[in-house]
Amino acid sequence: MRYMLLIYFDEQDLSETERQECYVDSVQLARELNSSGRYLAANPLHPVSTATSVRVREGKRLVTDGPFAETREQLGGYFLIDAKDLDEAIGTAAKIPMVHKGTVEIRPVVEIPGLPTG
Repeated sequence: MRYMLLIYFDEQDLSETERQECYVDSVQLARELNSSGRYLAANPLHPVSTATSVRVREGKRLVTDGPFAETREQLGGYFLIDAKDLDEAIGTAAKIPMVHKGTVEIRPVVEIPGLPTG
């Protein structure tokens, strides 16, 4: 089963040095997952200040700067993994470097027949 591990944290909590260290540690984790056949994708996201939100209401497109919700923690990146079950996904989430400063949300991915697999 595929799981999306969504990484939330307060962007202001990291210095540039800490951010770079997190990237190095995340690359190492991605390599470990890849060697065991569980890695599908992973990327950090640019700061929330670069976000754009799109909604369509009553047939009208509404585009606003920023994220959909104002929260203390922002979505900062993700890992997409293949895991045998939720317990294995939890074990992987616990290895993500930002879990020590933020939250990793685990969501199973819905498999929809006919979607391209990239």
